Amino acid sequence: MERDLVLADTGAEADLGSGSVFFVGTATVILRYAGFTILTDPNFLHAGDHVHLGYGLRSERQTNPAIEIEDLPPLDLVLLSHLHGDHFDRVAEEKLDKRVPIITTPHAARYLEGKGFRPPAALGTWESILVRKGDAQLRVTAMPGTHAPGPLRKVLPPVMGSMLEFGTTEGGTRLRLYITGDTLIHNKLREIPQRYPEIDLALLHLGGTRVLGILVTMDADQGVEAMRIVDPKTAIPIHYNDYTVFKSPLEDFKKAITQASLEDRVRYLAHGETYEFEVPESRG
Repeated sequence: MERDLVLADTGAEADLGSGSVFFVGTATVILRYAGFTILTDPNFLHAGDHVHLGYGLRSERQTNPAIEIEDLPPLDLVLLSHLHGDHFDRVAEEKLDKRVPIITTPHAARYLEGKGFRPPAALGTWESILVRKGDAQLRVTAMPGTHAPGPLRKVLPPVMGSMLEFGTTEGGTRLRLYITGDTLIHNKLREIPQRYPEIDLALLHLGGTRVLGILVTMDADQGVEAMRIVDPKTAIPIHYNDYTVFKSPLEDFKKAITQASLEDRVRYLAHGETYEFEVPESRG
């Protein structure tokens, strides 16, 4: 199933030659490309604040966001991988512009609409929405994700990854960007490179999050395996140092990447840093 979302055309010519990823913290980034400004998984709590993970579980934030929610640029859309307090917090619920389109899971969409947000676009796995802004277009497709193994899966919210394909109404895809979401390695991930054999950039949700001692987001070794499976040209690790439930620090991932001889394909960002990228005219 595919639907269309048409955004207001500002008349500005979309820059398809370059873009940027600004790392706010946790899984929150501001992605700018082809005239689109996209916010992912808004988390603007501060160090010392707590989030509720359900069933009486809490976690304390250990970092501050690089910017405050009031300082966000005008947004075209929000991309939300799932409804968890470290991905959509009480600050976002209170202060995010409720008119901005949100693309997320059906579970999160029901909650957000009940809180007065513009009815979100709810995507099941492999479903897409086509976003148009002037001559630029973006296809967002929900990727398979699993947040926990076995019975614990029933107590954590459903999660999706996202594939973002940017281009124009007249041409093909210029940039393909994959966001893992809070997933573990599982068999359905192997379908992604079959459907999308050329992925330019990937944002990896790491951290080795543990709930009740059980791994629920990728640790260093799983992050490397995800890179081998999906095979992006460049990967950026995010979601790695912000909460007490994160048990696999970025240093572990760096060591694993070095051991796997993948250093030339990873870019590391601290909070507040920007990765600027160039996009060739031809995907070939």
